[in-house]
Amino acid sequence: MKPQPRQPALSQEVINLYDQYTHQPLSRRDFVERLARLVGGVAAAYAVLPLLENNYAQAEQVAAGDSRLLAEDVRFGRRADMLLNGYLVRPAAGGALPAVVLIHENRGLNPHIRDVARRLALAGYWVLAPDYLSPLGGTPADEDKARELFGKLDAAMTADVSQLALLYLQAKGNGKVGAVGFCWGGGQVGQLAVQQPALRAGVIYYGSHPAAAEVGRIQAPLLLHHAGLDERINAGIPAFEAAMQAAGKRYTLYLYPGVNHAFNNDTNTARYDQGAANLAWQRTLDFLQQQLS
Repeated sequence: MKPQPRQPALSQEVINLYDQYTHQPLSRRDFVERLARLVGGVAAAYAVLPLLENNYAQAEQVAAGDSRLLAEDVRFGRRADMLLNGYLVRPAAGGALPAVVLIHENRGLNPHIRDVARRLALAGYWVLAPDYLSPLGGTPADEDKARELFGKLDAAMTADVSQLALLYLQAKGNGKVGAVGFCWGGGQVGQLAVQQPALRAGVIYYGSHPAAAEVGRIQAPLLLHHAGLDERINAGIPAFEAAMQAAGKRYTLYLYPGVNHAFNNDTNTARYDQGAANLAWQRTLDFLQQQLS
């Protein structure tokens, strides 16, 4: 991965506030007001914002037109009266390859997730990154509007998108399909593992865990990456591990000390941690290769 500039010092309190803003019903106005109180004024708050918010231009690792890949926006899987939207990438060399459903964060199918899809494709996979906001008109450019739309999704809707994506990829590749998801998408990987026994492998990055009562339905081995400072998500780890162990399920869970939620997102200066991200990514590639080969 690209070397990143040295991260400016931001207090954990500021990062926790941003995490609250991105995951809870907190208006931008309230967020900025609270941020101003933490950093010493409105001007300081607006100076800090670029460090907290995603900058998609700064971390593209694989160009959209990379000649090693074939990439396109596709329509797949009819839900009700509409087709869903997604971003499909595969190696240009072709062949009967395994496939991966890539599930985005609670900001929708944005440039960062498209870049991650290309990274996975370069590792030798068909990759489909569905737009889970397709039933609501698709991912808007405004991330706050995207976040608001996630509140209108329901469990049945998201489950349909995941399962239709898996079926679509089964027909495209060699039939072996895994899933990788980040944050909200990590939680959806867990749900796909519960709902779809055809899933061959699931990778969850700092996402919520399946309920203990659902764990018995999981067939796929799971790999979980969690951030040491992510108290909100980590609170669910003990119950999840107890349920998985009691049910005899296969999983590996890594806790990366001293890093924040979203540590893999290299478009976010405040929370990205290059060392943890590189290690988790290599573990992800090794796991997928082992389970899907």
